[in-house]
Amino acid sequence: MKMSDFSKLIKTRLTVLVVFSASISFLIGSMANTKTHGVINWENWVKLIIGGFLVTAAANCFNEIIEKDYDRLMKRTMDRPIPAGRMMTGQALVLGLFMAILGTYLLGSLNLTTGLLSVFSIILYAFAYTPLKRVSPIAVFVGAIPGALPPLIGYVAGYGTIDQIALILFGIQFVWQFTHFWAIAWVLDDDYKLAGFRLLPTGQRDRASAIIVFVITIFLVPVSWLPTYYGYGGYYVGIVSLVCSLLFLYQSFVLMRTLAIKDAKRLMYGSFIYLPVVQLMFLFDFIGKVK
Repeated sequence: MKMSDFSKLIKTRLTVLVVFSASISFLIGSMANTKTHGVINWENWVKLIIGGFLVTAAANCFNEIIEKDYDRLMKRTMDRPIPAGRMMTGQALVLGLFMAILGTYLLGSLNLTTGLLSVFSIILYAFAYTPLKRVSPIAVFVGAIPGALPPLIGYVAGYGTIDQIALILFGIQFVWQFTHFWAIAWVLDDDYKLAGFRLLPTGQRDRASAIIVFVITIFLVPVSWLPTYYGYGGYYVGIVSLVCSLLFLYQSFVLMRTLAIKDAKRLMYGSFIYLPVVQLMFLFDFIGKVK
């Protein structure tokens, strides 16, 4: 098996982004942990990164096994190893199970809650969100839950339990997921329709879908202010988050006005920038407090 095929099987770029989000939240959780006096356990951080990578890779692997017949129909996915015939379904299944078991073991060794959340994320992504993509746009709501779990898992791995900060981190990524998903769905709608996927709010690139995207993005403005509102983050993180949210909102407004694919692409790229900037600012703010 070529490394390029393995990379496509586990969706390496997506997996790395997920692990990045979890690792940042782990550092925040570690610094918020009064039991350890804010000391970061770097061995556990490495376990989180490896375990998180394996669990995410496993979920993506199961996703591709389930969607292999549909992947053959889309230009974007037809060269993946299973639909292209370079990998047998059985091989992918063995790899997926191995990664899921090892990844869950590593995350579970940090604490039970982290392990259970990782199992929940695999089940929800691979066996709920994946089949729903061809049934109803409600799939985006279901998919937003496992999509927002990485910062929650990372924080709990560092802090030990779910608290208000964990829920805020989850909430920011949860709301962000909708605009992120729909921007991608808008750009790839023609390809998605070849496989029968229904991901846009109305199923079409129409004004109603664009309005829903804009309205959901409005919610990101107050949600991004929550760390500052509850006193976990200072005004620096609050201002940066607010500016990023307003720029993101403006991009969704432009899409609502033009309905153009090029503006959906800008919104999609904006989503890639928004999340790491906000999460890193939250982390830097925490580092400043500890010092």
